[in-house]
Amino acid sequence: MGLGLLAGCGGDRDLVNPGASWPPARTVTAHRGASAVRPEHTLEAYRKAIEDGADVVEPDLVVTKDGVLVARHENEISGTTNVADRPEFAARRTVKTIDGIPVTGWFTEDFTLDELKTLRARERIPANRPANVAYNDQFEIPTLQEVIDLVQTESRARGKVIGLYPETKHPSYFKAIGLPLEKRLVDQLAAAGYRGREAAVFIQSFEVANLKELRGMTAIRLVQLIDNPANPPAANGTPRNAPYDFVLARNGRTYADLVTASGLKEVATYADVVSPYKDVIIPRNAANNLGAPTAFVANARAAGLAVHTWTLRPENPFLPANLRAAPLDSPSQRGNSVTEIRAFLDAGIDGFFTDDPAVGRAAVDGYVKK
Repeated sequence: MGLGLLAGCGGDRDLVNPGASWPPARTVTAHRGASAVRPEHTLEAYRKAIEDGADVVEPDLVVTKDGVLVARHENEISGTTNVADRPEFAARRTVKTIDGIPVTGWFTEDFTLDELKTLRARERIPANRPANVAYNDQFEIPTLQEVIDLVQTESRARGKVIGLYPETKHPSYFKAIGLPLEKRLVDQLAAAGYRGREAAVFIQSFEVANLKELRGMTAIRLVQLIDNPANPPAANGTPRNAPYDFVLARNGRTYADLVTASGLKEVATYADVVSPYKDVIIPRNAANNLGAPTAFVANARAAGLAVHTWTLRPENPFLPANLRAAPLDSPSQRGNSVTEIRAFLDAGIDGFFTDDPAVGRAAVDGYVKK
Protein backbone atom coordinates (compact mmCIF):
# COMPACT_ATOMS: atom_id res chain seq x y z
CA MET A 1 0.00 0.00 0.00
CA GLY A 2 1.45 3.38 -1.01
CA LEU A 3 1.96 6.07 1.60
CA GLY A 4 -0.62 8.18 -0.21
CA LEU A 5 -3.25 5.69 0.95
CA LEU A 6 -2.18 6.22 4.55
CA ALA A 7 -3.22 9.84 4.76
CA GLY A 8 -4.51 9.44 8.28
CA CYS A 9 -1.55 7.53 9.63
CA GLY A 10 0.52 10.32 11.17
CA GLY A 11 4.17 9.97 10.24
CA ASP A 12 3.43 8.26 6.94
CA ARG A 13 1.33 11.23 5.86
CA ASP A 14 4.15 13.58 6.85
CA LEU A 15 6.44 11.80 4.40
CA VAL A 16 4.09 12.72 1.54
CA ASN A 17 2.77 16.12 2.67
CA PRO A 18 5.43 17.41 5.06
CA GLY A 19 4.34 21.05 4.92
CA ALA A 20 6.67 23.89 5.90
CA SER A 21 9.46 21.50 6.89
CA TRP A 22 10.06 20.72 3.20
CA PRO A 23 12.03 21.15 1.00
CA PRO A 24 15.38 21.09 2.79
CA ALA A 25 17.79 23.98 2.31
CA ARG A 26 20.12 23.47 -0.68
CA THR A 27 17.92 20.75 -2.14
CA VAL A 28 19.77 17.99 -4.02
CA THR A 29 17.65 16.79 -6.95
CA ALA A 30 18.70 13.65 -8.80
CA HIS A 31 18.54 14.58 -12.48
CA ARG A 32 16.83 11.63 -14.19
CA GLY A 33 17.95 9.60 -11.15
CA ALA A 34 21.63 8.93 -10.50
CA SER A 35 22.16 9.19 -14.25
CA ALA A 36 25.94 9.48 -14.01
CA VAL A 37 26.14 5.95 -12.64
CA ARG A 38 23.04 4.16 -13.97
CA PRO A 39 21.08 4.51 -17.23
CA GLU A 40 18.75 7.47 -16.80
CA HIS A 41 15.07 7.24 -15.94
CA THR A 42 15.16 3.68 -14.63
CA LEU A 43 13.98 2.52 -11.22
CA GLU A 44 17.56 1.49 -10.56
CA ALA A 45 18.78 5.04 -11.28
CA TYR A 46 16.18 6.48 -8.91
CA ARG A 47 16.94 3.89 -6.24
CA LYS A 48 20.68 4.59 -6.49
CA ALA A 49 19.99 8.32 -6.23
CA ILE A 50 18.08 7.80 -3.00
CA GLU A 51 20.85 5.58 -1.61
CA ASP A 52 23.37 8.29 -2.48
CA GLY A 53 21.53 11.02 -0.58
CA ALA A 54 19.22 12.77 -3.04
CA ASP A 55 16.43 14.80 -1.47
CA VAL A 56 14.32 14.60 -4.63
CA VAL A 57 14.20 12.45 -7.78
CA GLU A 58 13.22 13.76 -11.19
CA PRO A 59 11.08 11.77 -13.62
CA ASP A 60 10.63 13.44 -17.00
CA LEU A 61 7.16 12.47 -18.16
CA VAL A 62 5.85 11.46 -21.57
CA VAL A 63 2.77 9.39 -22.37
CA THR A 64 1.92 6.09 -24.04
CA LYS A 65 -0.66 5.39 -26.73
CA ASP A 66 -3.02 4.17 -24.02
CA GLY A 67 -2.56 7.26 -21.88
CA VAL A 68 -0.08 6.10 -19.22
CA LEU A 69 2.60 8.50 -17.95
CA VAL A 70 6.09 7.00 -18.20
CA ALA A 71 9.57 8.29 -17.41
CA ARG A 72 11.69 9.13 -20.47
CA HIS A 73 13.66 12.28 -21.22
CA GLU A 74 12.07 12.38 -24.67
CA ASN A 75 9.11 10.71 -26.32
CA GLU A 76 11.58 9.60 -29.04
CA ILE A 77 13.22 6.55 -27.48
CA SER A 78 15.83 5.17 -29.91
CA GLY A 79 18.67 6.73 -27.90
CA THR A 80 17.57 5.36 -24.53
CA THR A 81 16.16 1.90 -25.34
CA ASN A 82 16.78 -1.15 -27.54
CA VAL A 83 13.75 -0.40 -29.72
CA ALA A 84 15.87 -0.17 -32.90
CA ASP A 85 16.92 -3.80 -32.38
CA ARG A 86 13.35 -5.07 -32.19
CA PRO A 87 12.24 -6.17 -35.69
CA GLU A 88 8.59 -6.35 -34.71
CA PHE A 89 8.66 -2.57 -34.16
CA ALA A 90 10.68 -1.63 -37.25
CA ALA A 91 7.63 -0.32 -39.11
CA ARG A 92 6.92 2.20 -36.34
CA ARG A 93 10.05 4.21 -37.11
CA THR A 94 8.78 7.52 -38.42
CA VAL A 95 9.38 11.26 -38.61
CA LYS A 96 7.42 13.63 -36.38
CA THR A 97 7.62 17.35 -35.76
CA ILE A 98 8.26 17.89 -32.06
CA ASP A 99 8.23 21.52 -30.92
CA GLY A 100 8.72 22.62 -34.51
CA ILE A 101 11.71 20.37 -35.21
CA PRO A 102 11.62 17.18 -37.36
CA VAL A 103 12.64 14.14 -35.31
CA THR A 104 13.17 10.62 -36.67
CA GLY A 105 12.73 7.53 -34.54
CA TRP A 106 10.26 5.65 -32.36
CA PHE A 107 7.85 7.51 -30.10
CA THR A 108 6.18 6.51 -26.84
CA GLU A 109 2.77 7.68 -28.03
CA ASP A 110 2.85 4.99 -30.73
CA PHE A 111 3.26 2.17 -28.17
CA THR A 112 0.94 0.78 -25.53
CA LEU A 113 2.36 0.41 -22.05
CA ASP A 114 2.49 -3.37 -22.48
CA GLU A 115 4.60 -2.92 -25.61
CA LEU A 116 6.94 -0.41 -23.96
CA LYS A 117 7.43 -2.80 -21.07
CA THR A 118 9.02 -5.29 -23.46
CA LEU A 119 11.81 -2.79 -24.22
CA ARG A 120 14.93 -2.27 -22.13
CA ALA A 121 16.81 0.89 -21.23
CA ARG A 122 20.22 1.85 -22.57
CA GLU A 123 22.79 4.48 -21.66
CA ARG A 124 22.11 7.69 -23.59
CA ILE A 125 25.66 9.15 -23.61
CA PRO A 126 28.04 6.15 -23.55
CA ALA A 127 31.12 8.19 -24.46
CA ASN A 128 30.72 10.17 -21.25
CA ARG A 129 29.52 7.23 -19.15
CA PRO A 130 31.08 4.03 -20.49
CA ALA A 131 30.60 2.19 -17.18
CA ASN A 132 26.84 2.57 -17.55
CA VAL A 133 26.91 0.51 -20.73
CA ALA A 134 27.30 -2.58 -18.54
CA TYR A 135 23.69 -2.00 -17.43
CA ASN A 136 22.28 -1.83 -20.96
CA ASP A 137 19.21 -3.99 -21.66
CA GLN A 138 18.67 -4.83 -17.99
CA PHE A 139 16.04 -2.31 -16.88
CA GLU A 140 12.48 -1.47 -17.93
CA ILE A 141 10.92 1.88 -18.74
CA PRO A 142 9.18 2.81 -15.49
CA THR A 143 5.71 4.28 -15.18
CA LEU A 144 5.12 7.33 -13.02
CA GLN A 145 3.21 5.07 -10.64
CA GLU A 146 6.24 2.82 -10.25
CA VAL A 147 8.40 5.84 -9.47
CA ILE A 148 5.87 7.03 -6.89
CA ASP A 149 5.75 3.58 -5.31
CA LEU A 150 9.55 3.44 -5.10
CA VAL A 151 9.81 6.90 -3.56
CA GLN A 152 7.11 6.18 -1.00
CA THR A 153 8.58 2.81 -0.07
CA GLU A 154 12.06 4.31 0.36
CA SER A 155 10.67 7.27 2.31
CA ARG A 156 8.94 4.94 4.73
CA ALA A 157 11.96 2.65 5.08
CA ARG A 158 14.29 5.57 5.78
CA GLY A 159 11.92 7.75 7.77
CA LYS A 160 12.89 10.58 5.45
CA VAL A 161 10.92 12.72 3.02
CA ILE A 162 12.01 11.97 -0.54
CA GLY A 163 10.40 14.32 -3.00
CA LEU A 164 9.29 14.06 -6.61
CA TYR A 165 10.16 16.57 -9.34
CA PRO A 166 8.20 15.54 -12.46
CA GLU A 167 8.65 17.47 -15.68
CA THR A 168 5.88 17.71 -18.25
CA LYS A 169 7.70 17.15 -21.55
CA HIS A 170 6.46 18.80 -24.76
CA PRO A 171 3.07 19.70 -23.27
CA SER A 172 1.81 21.63 -26.31
CA TYR A 173 2.69 18.71 -28.58
CA PHE A 174 0.95 16.13 -26.42
CA LYS A 175 -2.14 18.31 -26.08
CA ALA A 176 -2.27 18.73 -29.85
CA ILE A 177 -2.35 14.95 -30.40
CA GLY A 178 -5.08 14.40 -27.81
CA LEU A 179 -2.87 13.11 -24.98
CA PRO A 180 -2.58 16.07 -22.59
CA LEU A 181 -0.31 15.55 -19.60
CA GLU A 182 -1.57 18.01 -17.02
CA LYS A 183 -4.76 16.44 -15.60
CA ARG A 184 -3.26 12.95 -15.80
CA LEU A 185 -0.34 14.11 -13.65
CA VAL A 186 -2.35 16.04 -11.08
CA ASP A 187 -4.92 13.24 -10.72
CA GLN A 188 -2.23 10.59 -10.31
CA LEU A 189 -0.35 12.62 -7.72
CA ALA A 190 -3.56 13.27 -5.79
CA ALA A 191 -4.46 9.58 -5.84
CA ALA A 192 -1.05 8.86 -4.30
CA GLY A 193 -1.69 11.40 -1.52
CA TYR A 194 0.18 14.42 -2.89
CA ARG A 195 -2.15 17.37 -2.54
CA GLY A 196 -1.50 21.08 -2.32
CA ARG A 197 1.48 23.16 -1.34
CA GLU A 198 2.35 20.86 1.57
CA ALA A 199 3.14 18.01 -0.83
CA ALA A 200 6.74 16.88 -1.37
CA VAL A 201 6.46 17.61 -5.09
CA PHE A 202 7.65 20.17 -7.61
CA ILE A 203 6.06 20.15 -11.10
CA GLN A 204 8.26 21.72 -13.75
CA SER A 205 7.96 22.80 -17.36
CA PHE A 206 9.85 24.74 -20.00
CA GLU A 207 6.52 26.05 -21.28
CA VAL A 208 4.36 28.72 -19.66
CA ALA A 209 0.78 28.04 -20.72
CA ASN A 210 0.69 24.58 -19.19
CA LEU A 211 2.07 25.86 -15.89
CA LYS A 212 -0.74 28.41 -15.82
CA GLU A 213 -3.19 25.61 -16.57
CA LEU A 214 -1.67 23.52 -13.78
CA ARG A 215 -1.98 26.45 -11.37
CA GLY A 216 -5.72 26.30 -11.95
CA MET A 217 -5.71 22.58 -11.05
CA THR A 218 -3.39 22.36 -8.05
CA ALA A 219 -1.55 24.26 -5.33
CA ILE A 220 1.47 21.95 -5.66
CA ARG A 221 4.69 23.93 -6.14
CA LEU A 222 5.25 24.81 -9.80
CA VAL A 223 8.61 25.49 -11.42
CA GLN A 224 9.32 27.58 -14.48
CA LEU A 225 12.30 26.10 -16.28
CA ILE A 226 14.45 28.53 -18.25
CA ASP A 227 16.49 27.19 -21.12
CA ASN A 228 19.67 28.91 -22.31
CA PRO A 229 18.55 32.26 -23.77
CA ALA A 230 21.58 32.10 -26.08
CA ASN A 231 20.47 28.88 -27.81
CA PRO A 232 20.69 29.29 -31.59
CA PRO A 233 17.72 28.38 -33.76
CA ALA A 234 17.33 24.82 -35.01
CA ALA A 235 18.52 23.94 -38.51
CA ASN A 236 15.04 24.61 -39.88
CA GLY A 237 14.92 28.02 -38.21
CA THR A 238 12.66 27.11 -35.28
CA PRO A 239 13.63 29.18 -32.24
CA ARG A 240 15.13 27.22 -29.35
CA ASN A 241 15.53 30.18 -26.99
CA ALA A 242 11.84 30.54 -26.10
CA PRO A 243 9.07 28.49 -24.51
CA TYR A 244 7.48 26.57 -27.35
CA ASP A 245 4.02 27.86 -26.48
CA PHE A 246 5.44 31.37 -27.03
CA VAL A 247 6.68 30.22 -30.45
CA LEU A 248 3.25 28.81 -31.29
CA ALA A 249 1.57 32.04 -30.22
CA ARG A 250 4.07 34.11 -32.25
CA ASN A 251 4.33 36.60 -29.42
CA GLY A 252 8.04 37.18 -30.00
CA ARG A 253 9.15 36.84 -26.38
CA THR A 254 12.00 34.55 -25.36
CA TYR A 255 13.57 33.19 -22.20
CA ALA A 256 15.66 36.37 -22.12
CA ASP A 257 12.44 38.26 -21.39
CA LEU A 258 11.55 35.91 -18.53
CA VAL A 259 14.89 36.32 -16.72
CA THR A 260 14.60 40.10 -16.40
CA ALA A 261 13.39 41.61 -13.13
CA SER A 262 9.98 42.32 -14.67
CA GLY A 263 9.83 38.91 -16.32
CA LEU A 264 10.48 37.21 -13.00
CA LYS A 265 7.64 39.14 -11.40
CA GLU A 266 5.38 37.75 -14.12
CA VAL A 267 6.66 34.21 -13.47
CA ALA A 268 5.83 34.65 -9.80
CA THR A 269 2.14 35.09 -10.65
CA TYR A 270 1.84 31.40 -11.55
CA ALA A 271 5.00 29.61 -10.30
CA ASP A 272 6.79 29.18 -7.00
CA VAL A 273 10.28 28.42 -8.26
CA VAL A 274 12.35 29.50 -11.25
CA SER A 275 15.00 27.08 -12.49
CA PRO A 276 17.32 28.46 -15.17
CA TYR A 277 20.15 26.96 -17.14
CA LYS A 278 23.19 27.45 -14.91
CA ASP A 279 24.92 30.06 -17.10
CA VAL A 280 22.05 32.45 -16.41
CA ILE A 281 23.21 32.52 -12.77
CA ILE A 282 26.99 32.28 -13.26
CA PRO A 283 28.10 32.80 -16.86
CA ARG A 284 31.38 31.43 -18.17
CA ASN A 285 34.16 33.88 -18.99
CA ALA A 286 36.39 33.93 -22.07
CA ALA A 287 38.59 31.18 -20.59
CA ASN A 288 35.49 28.96 -20.06
CA ASN A 289 35.74 29.32 -16.30
CA LEU A 290 33.02 30.52 -13.94
CA GLY A 291 32.66 34.29 -14.04
CA ALA A 292 30.89 36.61 -11.63
CA PRO A 293 27.29 35.83 -10.66
CA THR A 294 24.58 37.91 -12.32
CA ALA A 295 21.74 39.70 -10.55
CA PHE A 296 19.39 36.83 -11.36
CA VAL A 297 19.14 35.30 -7.87
CA ALA A 298 18.56 38.68 -6.23
CA ASN A 299 15.88 39.59 -8.77
CA ALA A 300 14.16 36.22 -8.35
CA ARG A 301 14.17 36.65 -4.57
CA ALA A 302 12.69 40.13 -4.94
CA ALA A 303 9.89 38.61 -7.01
CA GLY A 304 9.20 36.03 -4.29
CA LEU A 305 10.62 33.04 -6.19
CA ALA A 306 12.91 30.29 -4.95
CA VAL A 307 15.81 29.46 -7.29
CA HIS A 308 17.01 26.06 -8.53
CA THR A 309 19.46 25.43 -11.37
CA TRP A 310 20.49 22.70 -13.81
CA THR A 311 22.46 20.61 -14.56
CA LEU A 312 25.64 20.07 -12.51
CA ARG A 313 27.48 17.09 -13.99
CA PRO A 314 30.76 15.50 -12.90
CA GLU A 315 32.46 14.75 -16.23
CA ASN A 316 35.07 17.03 -17.80
CA PRO A 317 33.10 18.23 -20.85
CA PHE A 318 30.39 19.67 -18.61
CA LEU A 319 32.72 21.46 -16.15
CA PRO A 320 34.47 24.84 -16.26
CA ALA A 321 37.94 24.49 -17.78
CA ASN A 322 39.82 25.03 -14.53
CA LEU A 323 37.82 22.32 -12.72
CA ARG A 324 38.58 19.55 -15.20
CA ALA A 325 40.96 16.70 -14.39
CA ALA A 326 43.63 15.01 -16.49
CA PRO A 327 43.42 13.68 -19.10
CA LEU A 328 41.63 16.87 -20.13
CA ASP A 329 40.50 15.50 -23.48
CA SER A 330 38.72 12.50 -21.92
CA PRO A 331 34.92 12.72 -22.27
CA SER A 332 34.43 10.46 -19.25
CA GLN A 333 37.09 11.76 -16.83
CA ARG A 334 35.58 13.27 -13.72
CA GLY A 335 36.69 16.68 -12.51
CA ASN A 336 35.97 18.86 -9.49
CA SER A 337 32.19 19.06 -9.55
CA VAL A 338 32.01 19.78 -5.81
CA THR A 339 33.71 23.14 -6.30
CA GLU A 340 31.34 24.06 -9.12
CA ILE A 341 28.30 23.16 -7.01
CA ARG A 342 29.57 25.21 -4.08
CA ALA A 343 30.08 28.24 -6.33
CA PHE A 344 26.38 28.08 -7.15
CA LEU A 345 25.52 27.66 -3.49
CA ASP A 346 27.58 30.77 -2.80
CA ALA A 347 25.51 32.56 -5.45
CA GLY A 348 22.45 31.90 -3.30
CA ILE A 349 20.52 29.11 -5.03
CA ASP A 350 18.00 27.04 -3.06
CA GLY A 351 18.61 23.79 -4.92
CA PHE A 352 20.18 22.16 -7.95
CA PHE A 353 19.93 19.24 -10.32
CA THR A 354 22.87 16.86 -10.42
CA ASP A 355 23.55 13.70 -12.40
CA ASP A 356 25.51 12.30 -9.43
CA PRO A 357 23.64 12.80 -6.15
CA ALA A 358 26.55 11.37 -4.15
CA VAL A 359 28.69 14.29 -5.34
CA GLY A 360 25.83 16.71 -4.75
CA ARG A 361 25.33 15.38 -1.23
CA ALA A 362 29.05 15.73 -0.46
CA ALA A 363 29.05 19.29 -1.79
CA VAL A 364 26.10 20.30 0.38
CA ASP A 365 27.10 18.44 3.52
CA GLY A 366 30.55 20.03 3.59
CA TYR A 367 29.41 23.45 2.48
CA VAL A 368 30.45 26.62 4.28
CA LYS A 369 29.27 29.84 2.65
CA LYS A 370 32.10 32.16 1.67
